[in-house]
Amino acid sequence: MPRPFRFNLQKVLDYRAQLEDQAKQALAKAEQAHQAGRARVEHIQSSLSAHLEAMSQGGAKSAADIWLGRNYAKRLAGDLYLAQQEEARLAQDVILRRQELVDRAKERKLLEKLKETQAERHARDENRKEQAEFDEMATLRYQVPAV
Repeated sequence: MPRPFRFNLQKVLDYRAQLEDQAKQALAKAEQAHQAGRARVEHIQSSLSAHLEAMSQGGAKSAADIWLGRNYAKRLAGDLYLAQQEEARLAQDVILRRQELVDRAKERKLLEKLKETQAERHARDENRKEQAEFDEMATLRYQVPAV
């Protein structure tokens, strides 16, 4: 009866699979944050362009309204710059998380390949032992035919 295969590093393999799952979750969160940052940039850009369009079409306004409009446009431009910087940082974070996921997947696959190799070797050894037992039983049971 062949004994079952037992992988000595199974707990390490399970841990690496868990790390890979965590890396997948971190990548998903980073991509979601990047999408939110991109949406914020697009929203600020549309607000700025709408405000500049409204300022250019405005008729006779007071000096205070012009001053307020210019300051609001400057503030929107500053917010746009900051949002673009944040989006770039989030994009870099997505790249880092993706690379981390690739590294974790490589580590897990390496151990899985080792497990497969050891399982194949175990199966070959067990088959060889079983065949040796069958050969020995056949040799012991063999009787020389009487002439």
